[in-house]
Amino acid sequence: MEGGVMEGDGPASRGEPQQTEDLQQDTVSEESSVPADDVLVDRKAVAKLTQGLLSHYLPDLQNSKRALQELTQNQLVLLDTLDQEVTKFKECNTLLDLSSLFTEAKVYHNKLVNIRKEMITIHEKTTKLKKRALKLQQQKQKEALEKEQLREKELERERQLTAKPAKRT
Repeated sequence: MEGGVMEGDGPASRGEPQQTEDLQQDTVSEESSVPADDVLVDRKAVAKLTQGLLSHYLPDLQNSKRALQELTQNQLVLLDTLDQEVTKFKECNTLLDLSSLFTEAKVYHNKLVNIRKEMITIHEKTTKLKKRALKLQQQKQKEALEKEQLREKELERERQLTAKPAKRT
């Protein structure tokens, strides 16, 4: 493992007596919580390794964190901009829909005007036809009356022309 402490890498394996005493004291305090088979670790070494690890990676991590925050902020700005653009497109579509509705309304209005003109024309023709039909009916009635009167006159004339028996006096 890189940066980790392995068995045999500690100061006790190198034969340093002063550090061994420190390790033994640390071991005595840790023995109550750590099993005896574990590796002996120098606290100073751990602190230095931790500090070195942090000093090595922390600036890069902080730069990465700032970059991610900046990217997140940029993404939020882009999302807002996109949302605004979508709204604009919806408004444009709505305007196009309104425009097409007005065009369609104009077409239907023209159709209604034409239908109205046709209805007026048809009404005028119907009125003329009714007047003509009434005149024809009156004329036929007049002709029928004249015919009837003529027939009655002929019947009367035939009665008058018919021989009458003379009255005996």
